[in-house]
Amino acid sequence: MRAQDIMTTKVETIAALETTEAAVERMRRNRIHHLVVMKDGKLAGIVSDGDLRALSIPSGRLVEEVMSAPAVAAAPEMPIRKLANLLRGRSVGCLPIMEDGRLVGIVTTTDLLERIGKGAERSIDKGKRWNLKGRGPRRKSSVGRKNFASH
Repeated sequence: MRAQDIMTTKVETIAALETTEAAVERMRRNRIHHLVVMKDGKLAGIVSDGDLRALSIPSGRLVEEVMSAPAVAAAPEMPIRKLANLLRGRSVGCLPIMEDGRLVGIVTTTDLLERIGKGAERSIDKGKRWNLKGRGPRRKSSVGRKNFASH
């Protein structure tokens, strides 16, 4: 299983020079917990609802002042095990998914936990078949067996 299999493709972004009030409103309106921060068309960081709640006085602050930066990004073909390892020990709960310098999705810790909870912690390579066809007959061993029918 790869990032592209579990990522959300509709990603909410915010400019680094917007206010924290705008970020709070966008998160509330879209019922999300993370915004990807962009500056000059490039990934600049991540701002989370936790970053914004930690502010004692949020008014008048810019997003770039409170965002987690630099943002760690992942590629769409990255396995979910690597995604989990990237998130582990970091102060953010999501990874932007970048392809050729473009933002194409986002994966959150919730996305990973839901997928693991469904039993997809290991992927099977496409084309690999798990069948026993052509294996041949099973060998029968008489060593250590007792014939219970003769008793």
